[in-house]
Amino acid sequence: MLRLETGQLWSMVRKTFLRPYLFYRWTSTSAKNPGNAALAGAEPFLSGSSSVYVEMMYDAWQKDPNSVHKSWDVYFSQVAKGAGLGEAYQSPPTLAHSSLSSSLSSPSSSTAHRIDITQDIKDHLIVNSLIRSYQIRAHNAANQDPLKINLKDKTNDLIPMNVGLSEQHWNKEFHLPHTTKIGGDQSKLTLREIIDRLDEAYCGSIGVEYMHIHDPEKRNWVRSKFELPNCRHMTNDERRVLIRRLVKSTKFEEFLAKKWTSEKRFGLEGCEVLIPAMNAIIDQSNMLGVDSFVVGMPHRGRLNVLANVADKPLEQIFCQFNPMLEAADEGSGDVKYHLGTSQERLNEMTQKVVKIAIVANPSHLEAVDPVVQGKTRAEQFYREDHEGQRVMSILLHGDAAFSGQGVVYETFHLSDLPAYTTKGTIHIVVNNQIGFTTDPRFARSSPYCTDVAKVVNAPIFHVNADDAEAVMHVCKVAAEWRHTFQKDVVIDLVCYRRSGHNEMDNPMFTQPLMYQKISKHSKILELYTKEIVRKSIIRQEDLDTEMKKYDKLCEDAYEKSRDDGSLRNKDWLDSPWAGFFPPPNTPLSMKPTGISMDVLKHIGEVFSSPPREVEFKDFTVHTGLLRTLKQRTEMLKIGEADWAMGEAFAFGSLLKENFHVRLSGQDVERGTFSHRHHILHDQKVDTRVYSPLNSLYPNQAPYTVCNSSLSEFAVLGFELGFSQSQPNALICWEAQFGDFHNNAQCIIDQFISCGQDKWSRQSGLVMLLPHGYEGMGPEHSSARLERFLQLSSEDSDRVPVSSPAQFEVEQLSHCNWIVANCTTPANLFHILRRQLATPFRKPLVLMTPKSLLRLPEAKSKLTEMTAGSAFRRVIPDESIENPPNVKRLVFATGKLYYELIKERDARGLNNTIAIARIEQISPFPFDLVKTELEKYSNADLVWTQEEPKNMGAWFYVQPRINTLCHRPLSYKGRPSSSSPATGNKKSHIQEQKNLVDETLNLD
Repeated sequence: MLRLETGQLWSMVRKTFLRPYLFYRWTSTSAKNPGNAALAGAEPFLSGSSSVYVEMMYDAWQKDPNSVHKSWDVYFSQVAKGAGLGEAYQSPPTLAHSSLSSSLSSPSSSTAHRIDITQDIKDHLIVNSLIRSYQIRAHNAANQDPLKINLKDKTNDLIPMNVGLSEQHWNKEFHLPHTTKIGGDQSKLTLREIIDRLDEAYCGSIGVEYMHIHDPEKRNWVRSKFELPNCRHMTNDERRVLIRRLVKSTKFEEFLAKKWTSEKRFGLEGCEVLIPAMNAIIDQSNMLGVDSFVVGMPHRGRLNVLANVADKPLEQIFCQFNPMLEAADEGSGDVKYHLGTSQERLNEMTQKVVKIAIVANPSHLEAVDPVVQGKTRAEQFYREDHEGQRVMSILLHGDAAFSGQGVVYETFHLSDLPAYTTKGTIHIVVNNQIGFTTDPRFARSSPYCTDVAKVVNAPIFHVNADDAEAVMHVCKVAAEWRHTFQKDVVIDLVCYRRSGHNEMDNPMFTQPLMYQKISKHSKILELYTKEIVRKSIIRQEDLDTEMKKYDKLCEDAYEKSRDDGSLRNKDWLDSPWAGFFPPPNTPLSMKPTGISMDVLKHIGEVFSSPPREVEFKDFTVHTGLLRTLKQRTEMLKIGEADWAMGEAFAFGSLLKENFHVRLSGQDVERGTFSHRHHILHDQKVDTRVYSPLNSLYPNQAPYTVCNSSLSEFAVLGFELGFSQSQPNALICWEAQFGDFHNNAQCIIDQFISCGQDKWSRQSGLVMLLPHGYEGMGPEHSSARLERFLQLSSEDSDRVPVSSPAQFEVEQLSHCNWIVANCTTPANLFHILRRQLATPFRKPLVLMTPKSLLRLPEAKSKLTEMTAGSAFRRVIPDESIENPPNVKRLVFATGKLYYELIKERDARGLNNTIAIARIEQISPFPFDLVKTELEKYSNADLVWTQEEPKNMGAWFYVQPRINTLCHRPLSYKGRPSSSSPATGNKKSHIQEQKNLVDETLNLD
């Protein structure tokens, strides 16, 4: 890296006098005139890596001849005068020779001096290399571990005696390279001073990893924060703030331990410095303009962070320890160390109000990472904070989870993508140096738990958590880094865990030696108190008063908490939507989803046309897309719409009504099946693109459509977080194929399906999952509809009681999410618009088609989307003229309907078999299905599906239809299977034929 950095200097010098002359001297002369080879040997330093040092000396000489050794002054002066090869390099003047000319008598007279100068060059190169070795590897020798279990000695390349230096060099002065800041204003230091300053910078309580960063500017910036003399200075006022925060952090844990000795609380003992660390980051960032912080963290220390970082009222925290209290509002709740909150408080250091949102998180530790990033990005988006100067994220991690869970890597790779970046996140690893019971030697293959952060060139600051002032320094630097470069940064807070995994766990079973040390180890509050009292920064009696004051604060809050008769889950919302929800007992209503024909036609015309704006003059659209646009125009003329147009009508009309729409996922701009084309690419100009849905109206809301990284877990989590920021937006995530969502199953199971029940947190997120059996094999057929239905909270044995007008909206208000499989563009249009038409928000899981995207029969009339039309939860068979004569009523969902209709009509069974489509499967449309059952009272009942019997909707639909009537319901379809579908095309065709035959066979 040294050669790379000086390569810039090399290029510069080459353009000046020295480069043409010296470059010629050592590369050309000997080759052109072999007789000069001996003379060239008189200047041996003009070869190999020595050239780097020569250039540095020349650069310094040009600026100030007195700044270099006299011998170099003589040499460069003679070169400038045209001295020949072997003649310019002479010994420096001595007391015996007053004139410069006498020292230049002959080339051979100064051989010994040339040897001295050559050695001087080599010594300087060794020192340069030594400095660089410190910058690269000295973090390994830093005093990071408060328990001193994992301390390492310096490697050989950090010891001067092992790299060619000796005691005689200790007091010798060396010119410092431009790649270090240890000199401050000094350009030269003795070797002793160099080593002392390098040890102070890199081998103390902080280990700095930054030389993996590609950008020299960023590396130099980090050097300036750790190498400059006195760069870690703290004022006495700052030290007093630090000790007060340590008092709160420590006494809070002691209070909980005293009051609830047998309760799990996942306390912070062993890393109490986390509280002042987080507050220091917030202080510094707030000084730099940030006023909103979105925090994600695991359970360890969460209660302390809620109390002493977010300023959550203590009585609300203490209420969570009362096992006799029930919730006074909706939801089943969650354990106290999973809860989130949103608080506004006054920042004592800046006297400005800051907002701190701590996002609720399950025990799936790192799963919250992308959710936090999505929520942060959303807040930045709606506040037009495009550079992240007002809103930022802070992510806390455990050491084992940070290195062990893949979503960390996935989330890092979102950090610099244009549609996902949050302009830098500060990561804090609470490094217990152990997992649950697993030693790091058996938990990761990398030297550090933080090595994953190197993939995005994040600097990593390892710091001994017992050195409070060192922790404050790295926190300040981290905040400044994020502000300056808008990139991620990692603080590795090397600490220990005073208890086991939780307070009830006995760690001596598995880590006896570590916990013997911990039992004898003093708390950081004791260590730092001794230090600042000894320095007379604070008096012991003042500190005792501070401790008593906080103890009383906790006691008062405890007494107050005992007066509460219930828990309020809504006190723990991390995303409160102020002003959105109607007052209690307000009758529920749903806005109409149909729109005017004029709006449909306008959206359709823009969506079906090449760019017309002046700035897109000469925009070249692909000829294949021109045909697609022409087909859309022709459909519009006859008043029809296919799937892509139905979606565009929904998105475009919401944009007109000033609702932001965001569509994210793999290949969504074009669409996996090349049907959407929401971004058109100029065929002649790279990166020149046109978004028709952003060109509908002058004052429309923005439309965001963005191809994601090849990730499901992180991207779905990101979009969930985005959807929770505020309710008045339609946020959609589309899987490349429906079953790919299983890579994000944790987000679905732990957040989306149960987020409202656990945390009173609503979301209107839409999941678009391509689904349908078309012979594409086990991994491209099923979106695993059964999994979503199994997670639905609806009771199969109870038919909701409500008035016909209120049935739909009240049923939606009580469900945990909506699962649907639409068969028409009109129904897609309405169900998407319905997401924003209710006074609440529910996730929508939508099975989307593949073959139906272009099926002529699967088009809708524009009149099915105009005013007065609505989403049809069940689509009855409207071709039946005489229902009493129908012998079989078939219920189906999805694209199978079109295959059944085609074969039924071919067999002439139009008046004998009725086929009804259940478009919204959950919550189950009891009222509309009941109407169909009553209409066809003489018919036998059949449920048919493409999925195997143990999958799909069969197990969900059967008990609900049985609840409505006592008539038997038969199953027609594939038998049970462990695999969702066959991979053999011929077998698929035969299976599909068989299930259609069985469904339509009345014998």
